[in-house]
Formats: sequence, structure tokens, C-alpha cells
Amino acid sequence: MSISAITHTALSGMLAQTKRAGAIANNVANASTPGYGRLNTSFQSVEPTGVQASVSETDQDVDFATELTDLVETERSYKANAAVFETGADLWDVLMSIKRD
Repeated sequence: MSISAITHTALSGMLAQTKRAGAIANNVANASTPGYGRLNTSFQSVEPTGVQASVSETDQDVDFATELTDLVETERSYKANAAVFETGADLWDVLMSIKRD
């Protein structure tokens, strides 16, 4: 796997988690709105590398414990993807410095 593929995978993961965080925020903001259906985020693998998030409305009520748990998971997943992205960027910097020498 190339460095660019690794950074692309990490970037798609960060974008997917950002979309999930938005759905969670929407759920919390509209929890007391009559007739509001909880938004659920699902993830699909995208070829050749990466992930894509899709948000769909359900008929479930908003449960704050579920939203908080999902938010913690989202934060950790985002941080893990960010660390991979930063490592890939650092590898590019090393390769560029080797090429210049």
C-alpha cells in the first residue's frame, strides 16, 4: 500500500466520522422535537481504499446515553485516523528530504 493510499484512507475515515458527529449533534439538538426520528450513521467500504458514511432517519427516539457513547466512539475513531494521516504526512516529508539530498 502506498503512502498516498494510506493518507487517503485516513482522510476518508476522518470525513466519515465528521458526518457521524454531525448526525449525533442533530439528534441531541432535536431530541425533544415531536415526531423527530433519530439519525443513524452507517459506514461502507469504498474501493480501492477508504470508507463512506451515510445517514438515514429511523423511527427510534433519541437516547442520550446512546448518543454520548456514539460520540466517544466517534472522537476516538477520528483521532486514530488523524494520527495515521499525520504519520503519512511525516513519511512524505522524510521521502522529500531524502530525494533532495
